[in-house]
This record gives sequence, structure tokens and C-alpha cells, in this order.
Amino acid sequence: MPKSARRASGGIGGGLLDPRQLVRSLPDAVRKLNPATLWRNPVMFVVEIGAFLTTGLAIAGPSAFAWAITVWLWLTVLFATLAEAVAEGRGKAQAATLRAAKRDTVARRLADPRDPARWEVVGAQELRQGDHVVVEAGEVVPGDGDVVEGIASVDESAITGESAPVIRESGGDRSAVTGGTKVLSDRIIVRITQRPGESFVDRMIALVEGADRQKTPNEIALNILLAALTMIFLVAAVTMQPLAIYSKAQNPGVPDTPALGADGVSGVVLVSLLVCLIPTTIGALLSAIGIAGMDRLVQRNVLAMSGRAVEAAGDVTTLLLDKTGTITLGNRQASQFVPAEGVPELDLAEAAQLASLADETPEGRSIVVHAKQVYDLRERRPGELAHAEWIAFTAQTRMSGVNVDGRQVRKGAATSVMKWVRDNGGHPTGQVGHLVDGISASGGTPLVVGEVGGGTARVLGVIHLKDVVKQGMRERFDEMRRMGIRTVMITGDNPMTAGAIAREAGVDDFLAEATPEDKLALIRKEQEGGRLVAMTGDGTNDAPALAQADVGVAMNTGTSAAKEAGNMVDLDSNPTKLIEIVEIGKQLLITRGALTTFSIANDIAKYFAIIPAMFAAVHPGLETLNVMRLHSPQSAVLSAVIFNALVIVALIPLALRGVRYRPSSASTLLGRNLCLYGLGGVLAPFVGIKLIDLLVRFLPGMS
Repeated sequence: MPKSARRASGGIGGGLLDPRQLVRSLPDAVRKLNPATLWRNPVMFVVEIGAFLTTGLAIAGPSAFAWAITVWLWLTVLFATLAEAVAEGRGKAQAATLRAAKRDTVARRLADPRDPARWEVVGAQELRQGDHVVVEAGEVVPGDGDVVEGIASVDESAITGESAPVIRESGGDRSAVTGGTKVLSDRIIVRITQRPGESFVDRMIALVEGADRQKTPNEIALNILLAALTMIFLVAAVTMQPLAIYSKAQNPGVPDTPALGADGVSGVVLVSLLVCLIPTTIGALLSAIGIAGMDRLVQRNVLAMSGRAVEAAGDVTTLLLDKTGTITLGNRQASQFVPAEGVPELDLAEAAQLASLADETPEGRSIVVHAKQVYDLRERRPGELAHAEWIAFTAQTRMSGVNVDGRQVRKGAATSVMKWVRDNGGHPTGQVGHLVDGISASGGTPLVVGEVGGGTARVLGVIHLKDVVKQGMRERFDEMRRMGIRTVMITGDNPMTAGAIAREAGVDDFLAEATPEDKLALIRKEQEGGRLVAMTGDGTNDAPALAQADVGVAMNTGTSAAKEAGNMVDLDSNPTKLIEIVEIGKQLLITRGALTTFSIANDIAKYFAIIPAMFAAVHPGLETLNVMRLHSPQSAVLSAVIFNALVIVALIPLALRGVRYRPSSASTLLGRNLCLYGLGGVLAPFVGIKLIDLLVRFLPGMS
């Protein structure tokens, strides 16, 4: 999310404290009172029906008591819709900035992708999936797509908020461009991948505004539970009518009051009792909690495609993390060339440099640099070798190199290069295996260099690459372990290297020499055991695994295929953010659980606070339970209704900010919830209702 949008939306939990945000949200809160939309929240829908009933009863039999109850019932519903409106309002502030990136622009669409010189000018909205467009320096990318030709510097600040330009180029995993971003240099041809009206920015706007937020399975289940509790308390409230009539018949000397007359409990009081006893607190805040959970992700520049993804993140039990760039710094550097027996060091250095000339990875560049600095080999360019055939690295072959002047040179994973040498009639010596094992055991990455030429095939030696584990990763993984999450490092390195890095970083397990198929198989194996799996990826070959994972976080710098397959997109393209995403998901679940515990405990306490005060006159034995010594039945009911409304307002900041999450076991979290929110939910009504009763007892009709 752009930084300006973050500033507009305010800090986490700060929206309620901003009077301007309240004013902006109030019209939306009033619109949400429409029964046609409020019925989706069964608890608050019942409260609204009750408010309608008390309004009619107050008109038919006016009294200060009836009108006071009516006003506070309507305020209860309004506070509930205000909580949701405030949560959504912060998203609308974010969407306002995103819309600035979605401007009316034109596109130069190619009539024939094979002929870049022939194009026509069309509106960006006319582009269709599969169209090819030309974008040059100073022009805005007209739609989401992949670069199929060229390389350019692109300003993505309209989307990510970061002013530093990024490089986008054809091929590889950094080919995706987003509509609304600006090309700063050079010229690229983009193949449009979006469908009309479904651009990345369109989806971001809809999601941060809450328009596309669907209830998650757990949220639906909780709504069903709340509806069931509402029905139970509805029956309980209705049964008080014949009970009150019977009580009055047995005690004819008890005077009639607005709360308890000869005909039993008044309709206004029955509705009030129902509203006070059903779980209105969590019913009012449930939607706001879900919206705020997605908002917390957006504040960290992560776009969740659904609320289910956020919730699933909180239940994740297995994290799959790429080693390079996530656990390690990702800038492995060549530190030593170790020749095989009988091979001169200079021959190994020359072959390693030759095999790395066309390798644009940091590792490949470091090999060329090391050969120049240590062995004084002149740095050559691929263009100097006119007849060379360059062999690109693939996840399947796991090696790269060059064929030139009847000579073939390869560098790559030890098993792949040695197999290639054997397939060409060579016999790798046992010494090479020892060299590989020694480098791997030290935590380095060995790359083997092989050569075929002159009728022989041989291994020339091993390149030692050093990798560095990021500072603080072991502590982060210790936190994950306390949360009950198993961490698995995924790497293309051999098992010994992977094991050394895994031990240093403190992960629970690792998958070495991983191919896309291996990642997919590992995810399915974990899921078959009943676990929820999260992973990150940015390439087209990561798309199947991202789609299979319960939480798939695609990097914004990655391909369109990866972003389509995942259910979250990290706009900062920081793989380590997966750990934060899991913490935010757990915070969402803990917040929902804490406020549910508080709400139900609240209802139980209100039951014991109100009923004794109401029936003490006809059942003197209940007076011993009237521990708060409330002034009268009327003041008891009104105080409970007022408290019921105000507690919603008091908890809105907590719902938006979220309950603070501390890594600990499930039993510890449960105990903390019960002690803090369960016990607090029981005590709060006794204190709050008593204080309100001291104030309302002086109002007319409270005697």
C-alpha cells in the first residue's frame, strides 16, 4: 500500500480516536441500519427488530422509561454498524490513493506481436487478455501483464509506496508489471494478462474497501453459534412473561411498576432483557474484527485476496521457506576454487569463468569477479565468443555452461555435473566427493565444474560459495516453535549444505535439491497429515505449489502466474514477511476468541445482575442475590441496556487494533483468555451497571 495511503488511514486502532474518521464513517453507519443488509448479522438484526418494537410501544404508551430504552437500543445497533463503518472507512482512505494510480490512459496495442512497428492507439479499458502493447520511457503501463521483450526501469511507487525504481525484464521471475506503474527508461513489450475490470489495482481497491470481504468458515460457524444463543435467550425472555403473571398472582400486594405490572413483564422490558442477554458485544464487533485483520496486512503492504487466507494464516502449522533471500542473505559469493587431483588451479579458474560469463545471477557474477581478482584472468563478454552456445540453468538440469570450439563446460550441482560427466564417458574421482562433502559440512555451497572435449570427460574441481544466515533468524524460528509451527527450509543445495544451514538457522527440517515437483509433493504430504501449510514464491514454477498451499504468498516482483496462484501478494517482495503474516493471522483469531469469551461472560453476569433486581419484590428470597443493590427494576433494566451499548464503543479500539499476540502454547493462551477476558467479562457488568444505576436513578420514572 502506498505510504501516503497509510498516513491517510492512520495508525492501527487510531481510526476511532480521530474525530474526522468518525464523522466520515457516520453516514455509512446509518446506511448499514437498513434491515435488507443488517439481516446478515443475526444478533444485531434481532436488536434492530427489538428497537422497532420498543419504538412502537413508546409511541403507543409514552413514558420516560420506554423512550430511554428505545433510544439506547437504537444506539446499540448504531454503535455496531459504526464499528464496521470505521474499519471499512480506513480502507476507503487507502483506496483513495490507489485510485490515483488507476488513471485514464491510452495504450499502443500491436496488431501483430511479431511486428513491433505496427501498432494502434486504444483506450486502456479496451485491452483484452492476450493483447500485446508497447510501453516506452515516460509512459504509464496500461494494464497488468508480463514483459515479453526488452528490459526497463519501472516506478511502482503508486502501488508499493517505494520511490526506488525496479527492473522489469522479459523471461525469468521479474517479468510482471502492474497497470498504473510508470516506465522510466528504455522500451518494453507487455503481454496483457488481466481480464477487463479485474486488474490488480481494481482488486486492491475492492479488497481494502471491504467490498469483496466474504465471511470465513470460522466466522460463519461463530455466527451460527451466536444465532443459536440468541434463540435460547429469546425463549428464556419470553418464559418470563407467564412467570411474572404467576408471581403477581401469588403476591397481589406488590405494587405495579412500568417494569412489572399486573399483566406481567412489559413489552419494553422483555425486549430490553433479550438484548442484554444475547451476545450483542461480539455480534457487533465480529465484522470489524475481520476487516481490521485484513487492514493490518495491508498496513504491512500485503494484499490478502480473501478473509479466509488471513484466517488460515492463523491456523498454519507448517511454514515452507526458501533458503536464499529468506533465511540467508542470498548473496552467495565465490570464495575459493578447489581443483581436482591433477588439474591446475588456473585451468579450473578459466573453465569456471567461461561457464559463468552468461550467468547473470549474483553467484555467477561473483565467480567471474573472483577469477579476475585472484587469478588475473581478463574479464570477457559473451559477445566475444561468436560461435558459443550458452546453456541456461533450469530447475530440472540444475547446471549451466557453454559449448564452444568443440569444448563443453558445465558448472552446477554436484550430482548433476558428475552425472553429466559419467554420461559422457568420464569417471569422477572419489576426491571430488570428499571436496564437495567438506564444503557442504562447513555450511558452504559447492558447485562442481566439468568439461567434455578432446575425447575425454572429467571433473575439473569445485567452486566454494559462501552463504550468510540473516541475523536474528534463529530467534524467529524459536518463536515459531513456541507457537506450535514447524518450519521447513527449501533449497536447491545438496543435503549436506542444506543440513549445515538448517542447523545454523534453527529450522526444524529441510528439503534439499528441491524441484517444483518436490515442493508440491511436500505440501500435499503435510496436508494429508491434517496440517495447514504456508509458503512463498515468485516464479511460474512456484505457481502449482502456491495454489496448493493453504496460504500462498506471491512476491509482487514475481510473475503473473505466481500472483494468480497465491491467495496473498507481498507488495514489498520480502519473503521473510511470511512470518509476520502468520502472526497477524493468529492475532485475528485470538482477538475474535478473546472478545467472544468476554461477550458470553458479560451476558451471564448481566443475567445475574438484572433478574434479582426485577423479581426481588415478588420473590423476597432473590433480594440476597441483588448484590449490587440496584435502585429499582426500571433503573436496573435501563442501566443494563446503557452498559450493553457503551461496552461496544469501549471495545471498538481493541477490535480494530487486535489483542496483542505473544508466542506461547495453546493451553497458555486459553488460560490467559479465561483469566483476562472471561473474568473481566464477568466483573465488568457488575461495576459498570452499578455506576450507571447511580446516575439514572434520578431520571423520571426510575422509582
